[in-house]
Amino acid sequence: MKTRTVFAVLSVLGLLASLSPCASAVESFRTQTIAQNASAQSAREVEKHYEDELMKKHEMVAKYYEDEAKKMQEKTKELKVLLEHYDEKSYLYGKKAQDLQAHTEALVRKYEGAAKADAKEAASHRQIALRLKEKNYAGSRTQRLSAIDESHRK
Repeated sequence: MKTRTVFAVLSVLGLLASLSPCASAVESFRTQTIAQNASAQSAREVEKHYEDELMKKHEMVAKYYEDEAKKMQEKTKELKVLLEHYDEKSYLYGKKAQDLQAHTEALVRKYEGAAKADAKEAASHRQIALRLKEKNYAGSRTQRLSAIDESHRK
């Protein structure tokens, strides 16, 4: 009976010793997985921050072009008023009246074209910012869903 007990104890100790490296391997795998998940999450956060900053810059550029388009439109209105004055009071300018009218008409066309180009550029940057915002929202939604899935698995 004594021999059986000693043999059983030694067998159990041997079994535990052989399982010990497996336990440390499993723990090592868990640690490695946690580190990889943290690294991936950190990379996603850095990417999201970069995209947020990029979105803000595109919004700033869009605002700049919108402001420039408004300035061009205001300048166009001023020039149209001046053109109207040249039409009504051409006798005040003598021979130069037609030159002044032609020059002012050319400026009106130039400023109208610049206003359209600026508005188009602003719209382009607004669209890029909107795409980035949608991408960030979709990414954050995906992250939230994956976090919920992970919490349910545990």
